[in-house]
Amino acid sequence: MRLLVTGGAGFIGSHYVRTVLSGAWGETEPEQVLVLDKLTYAGNRANLDPVAGDPRLEVVEGDIVDRELVDDLVSRVDAVVHFAAETHVDRSIRRAHEFVTTNVVGTQTLLDSARTVGVEKFVHVSTDEVYGSIAVGSWDEEQPLLPNSPYSASKASSDLIARAYHQTYGVPVCVTRCSNNYGPYQFPEKVIPLFVTNLIDGEDVPLYGEGANVRDWLHVDDHCRAVHLVLTGGRDGEIYNIGGGTELTNAELTGLLLEATGTDWDRVVNVADRPGHDLRYSVDISKISSELGYRPQVQFSEGLAATIEWYRENRAWWEPLKESARG
Repeated sequence: MRLLVTGGAGFIGSHYVRTVLSGAWGETEPEQVLVLDKLTYAGNRANLDPVAGDPRLEVVEGDIVDRELVDDLVSRVDAVVHFAAETHVDRSIRRAHEFVTTNVVGTQTLLDSARTVGVEKFVHVSTDEVYGSIAVGSWDEEQPLLPNSPYSASKASSDLIARAYHQTYGVPVCVTRCSNNYGPYQFPEKVIPLFVTNLIDGEDVPLYGEGANVRDWLHVDDHCRAVHLVLTGGRDGEIYNIGGGTELTNAELTGLLLEATGTDWDRVVNVADRPGHDLRYSVDISKISSELGYRPQVQFSEGLAATIEWYRENRAWWEPLKESARG
């Protein structure tokens, strides 16, 4: 199979590329992997250094809204795995138009090309945030979409466009909705790498409100393995939730990070809560488990320890990113 991976130089996309080229999930290795990435602040060629010498890999710098470029790349592959997105909620509150352009128009552009060419499969990678907030229980895939931030609204819109392209044009689309990812190579604006790198450097960390917001944590390898299961076996037109099975309040997560880095609560600064901040996310993974055999394999305690150690050992990767963001 020949694959186009959008956003393949970002945190999750690059993990997928590195791992699928190694055949680590036991599936047939792809004949070719084209990566299309705009290489914005969160896209980094260094994320692909471990596989840079693989002759099957080609990295193309470009924008998913560029129809001519997208047409050319999609015409060369059998399937599309679409990770590319603007993802940071705080940024979406400040610059919502960028999220609509990339997440909605970019997805529609890719789907148009996929429809024209006739790809075998299109996997659209989305987020549990499209469901809104849930006080108790877990969402299944039939729940209505009630997004509360410009980011999640743009992703919900792209999910609906993907569904419509299947219903109207027969494009073989699957949509995945994951919970909060963590792992190596995550840009240090997200909570785990931000807190870890700040604490390593003796800096304070910001905790929204009282830290009562609850998130389900999913290791990036479990997420990418699930996406690959959907690519190879998911039913066209279906949605699959992907969760990690570890729910923590932000305060509980902060306590674990403080303990792991040998620091105290006096390094925590409580800041004003984010506008429209969802209290709790939780997804039901019964569907992907029963249909495709997915189960999270990375224990959170082990995954978190390994992630913290990665950031300790790879200062040369994250320090320039933080310096650039500051200035």
